[in-house]
Formats: sequence, C-alpha cells, structure tokens
Amino acid sequence: MNKHDFSITSLGKCSVPNPITMSDVDGDGFADYVDDDDRVLFSIGTHVENGKRIHESEDTLEMAGPREKIYFNPAHVHAAICTCGGICPGLNNVIRAVVRCLWYRYGVKRISGIPYGYRGLLPTSKDSFVELNPDVVDDIQEKGGTILGSARGGGDKVTEIVDTLESNNINILFTIGGDGTLRGAYAISQEIKARGLKIAVVGIPKTIDNDLAYIQTSFGFDTAVSLAVPVVRGAHVEAKNAINGIGLVKVMGRESGFIAVHTSLAQSDVNFCLIPENPFDLDGPNGLLGHLKTRLESRGHAVILVAEGAGQDIMPATGKTDASGNVRYNDIGLFLKEKITEYFKKCDMEVNIKYIDPSYVIRSAPADSFDSIYCARLGANAVHAAMAGKTEVLVSMLNNSFIHMPIKEAVSSRSKVETTSAIWRDVLENTRQPASMKN
Repeated sequence: MNKHDFSITSLGKCSVPNPITMSDVDGDGFADYVDDDDRVLFSIGTHVENGKRIHESEDTLEMAGPREKIYFNPAHVHAAICTCGGICPGLNNVIRAVVRCLWYRYGVKRISGIPYGYRGLLPTSKDSFVELNPDVVDDIQEKGGTILGSARGGGDKVTEIVDTLESNNINILFTIGGDGTLRGAYAISQEIKARGLKIAVVGIPKTIDNDLAYIQTSFGFDTAVSLAVPVVRGAHVEAKNAINGIGLVKVMGRESGFIAVHTSLAQSDVNFCLIPENPFDLDGPNGLLGHLKTRLESRGHAVILVAEGAGQDIMPATGKTDASGNVRYNDIGLFLKEKITEYFKKCDMEVNIKYIDPSYVIRSAPADSFDSIYCARLGANAVHAAMAGKTEVLVSMLNNSFIHMPIKEAVSSRSKVETTSAIWRDVLENTRQPASMKN
C-alpha cells in the first residue's frame, strides 16, 4: 500500500543539545520536542475491505518541529536565505520568521541574505550578501515583496552555486520558491552530496498558484484569493451598470486554476470560471461565445474570471521561455477581449467590456493574517529542520500538521483542479456554467 518514498535525508547523527528548552514530560502542559518517529498520515481517506475499514494509504510523513538533539553547533552556523521566482505575498514574513528563529531560539548570529535568488550565488553577481539580524527584519512583514529581491534562473548552475556556498562557509541554505526553485534546490543538494559537504538545503514552498504536489496549501494563496474577490466585485458592478456589460478578470494560474476556483466560490458574481484544467472552445454551439450571448440576452450582464493558463490551446504559441524555462504564455485576457468584441460586432449586438488584470497588484501585496501566521510557522519549522541536519527537504503543511517532505517527491508532479472533484462541482453550481464548453 506504500506508494511514495517520504524518507528524509539527514547529514548525520544529531548529538548537540538543542538550546531551545522544552519539556520531555507528557501531560505537564508544555510543548514537547518532536521525534523522528512522530509521523503524519499522508492520506486520511479510508475504505472498506473484507468488512474492515482501513486507510487508503499506509504512507506517513515525518512531523516537523524542534528535535531534542540537533546536528549543527549554532556557534558554527552560517545560514543563507534566498527568494526565487516571481514575488508573492508572505516572502518577507518567511524571511523574518527564519531570521528570528535562528537568532533568538538557536543563537545563530551569522545569517546572510542572498540578493536576487540563485543569481546572487553566481560569480557574475555584482550584489553583496545582505547581513540579516532581528533589527533588519523588524517590520518587513508589513511590506510586500522581498527585501532580498527575487529573480528567475540560475538554479541550473549548481557547480558555481556550491562553489560559492563552500567558499563562504555557508552550511545551511534556505530556498524560498516554487517548482523551479525547488528543482534547483534538489540539484544543488545533489552536488553538495557528491562533494561530501555538510550543507543542509531546506526549501520553503512558495507558489501563489498553489500547484505544488502533496502540499495542503502554499503561502500567499489565501492573500491572492482575498485580493481577487474585490476585483471581481468591481467587475460585476461595472458589468451591471452598462448595456450588455461584460466584466472580464484575469488572475494567476499557469497550470492550475485554484485561485480562479476559490475566488469564484468566495464571490458568487462569476458566471464563467475558465481554468487550464477545463479546456473550452470559443465558437460552435457549445462554445464560450454562444453561452455568453445567451447569458447577456437573459440577464443583460456577465462576469468572466479566467486563469492565465486557460485557453492556451486556442491561441498561437509564443515559442518563448522565461529564465526558469517556463513557456511564455499569450495573454488570454486580451485575447478573449478581442474575440468577444469581434463576435458581438458580427452579431450586431452592443456590448461593453471591462478588462481587469490585477495580477501584479496581488503579487506585490503584503500577506493577510492567515498567510502571516502560516509564514511565521513555516519559517520556524524550516529552521528546526535545518538545525537538525535535515536536507533535500521542504517544510509544509499536510492534513493540518507541519511536515517534512522530500523535495524530490514534491516536484515529481503538479497539483491541479480535478474537474470530477467536489470543489469544481461547487463552482459549476455557483456559476451555472456548462460542465463543458467543448463541441
């Protein structure tokens, strides 16, 4: 029944007493240390087999948290933090949490911020490391973005990166980023292993699209939805106050439409939720344009919410990639605006389209209260993992528990909206759009 390898790589035996004073007595009202044998079920689903109810999977994951014995002597630690990829709400919160936990809980006083992601670890970088301490990160959680700057690319230059880590005596590297960042972190950890170095690489998953596999939620996602809701509300007001008004809103979601899905449920004004997982046609009897015309004829207005990765199959490919190797997409929002305008002009039907793309406003916003709490706990648990010598690992939440996940497993697939799932069924009930708009 075990389907996954959730074993965690460690740099070696933990023999240093943890400077965090905790209880080791059950029932005394104080938090206990976490043991490597403390596990969390991967799947909480059950089914009946031979008259007995059993778990769908026996796989378990290592629980995150401070260990009684740690691997690194805090006085000898030089920790580094880098933020990679696009910006996202909560990056500064995570940086702050990591720095404060290292400094106050473990007594680590040498902490470096790497400028502009992995590029800051390359010999071509012109930017110096940023010295981090509690004073530097004191109020950064109130600001959007990242005080370290962020950039795509560079993670494939593992030889140069590990050279930099080694020459600067860095023995813990925290990488905050999404799928590409974590793939880079895994490649870096393999180069470290090949050289026989004792450097821990710990990832903190950041993807605003919430598309990393086996992870309950990514930080920044809740903030993205909460900020997308008033945009949809505004689009709805604009649409209702115009003749055959159409509010067209584009949100993030390259491969997975979770932001669009959750926003549609949070704000029931959406009539068409378009996501990458549910392809659609524009023309034909069951195409989007025909259904949009029917909606306007019956209600006089409509709101379309589209994820950035939706409809890429009905547009010409750009043939380009970004610095991380991701395919550059055409703008589905502008494409739809143009096609909708052309269609209704041919129908000799007046429409008024308001197109809103709030993506960069959302990405650059500070974290909301939910994400602020989540980031604080992610950062602290990442430090606990690193000080215990865990490597090739990311820290996240699954089944409402903080866990250690092997990076290799986390990047093995991508989480997507299942169109057979209950949440997509709820979207269809909310929007009342057809289950399929394919001819």
